[in-house]
Amino acid sequence: MYKAIAAASVCLTLAACASGDAPRPGRWNPNATPRDEGWHSQTASLVRFDANHDGTLTKAELLAGLRAEFNAADTSGKNCLNPDRARAINEQRVQQDASQATPLVDWNQDNCIDFTEYSAAALSLFATLDKNEDGQLSPDELRAGRPGGGQGQSPGGPGGGHRGGRGHGGGRSQGQ
Repeated sequence: MYKAIAAASVCLTLAACASGDAPRPGRWNPNATPRDEGWHSQTASLVRFDANHDGTLTKAELLAGLRAEFNAADTSGKNCLNPDRARAINEQRVQQDASQATPLVDWNQDNCIDFTEYSAAALSLFATLDKNEDGQLSPDELRAGRPGGGQGQSPGGPGGGHRGGRGHGGGRSQGQ
């Protein structure tokens, strides 16, 4: 009798372990390999607007690039991105920019994202990085926005990018 109860107990335990409660994609798993998100830089979203590729981004280049992007996204030609179009763009941004994706938000809740709302995050980041307020981001100002600070390091190099491991919250390396 005791052997039958013990055998049943073991069977139930094994069945519980194999019940399909294994980590699923998108579910946090403490044993999973950490994602490498170090190559995503907050400045990467701005640098792509450097039309003449001289390493300096002017506000005029940024506005022209944002306007061209907005016009391409505004398939209706009404200077308005509806919620479905905004959702599609946000999904694309997450796939493209991962940890540094900036979602489109209909701040005034009128079911229309206009150019002001579309460009707000990029212009805010530009203003934050433009320390000398000269209307352009020099290579030094762009580097200052990368992980590792303006120490001449590239993302993924020493002091930049993903630091891996556990318990490294805050995202700042030593000496900053």
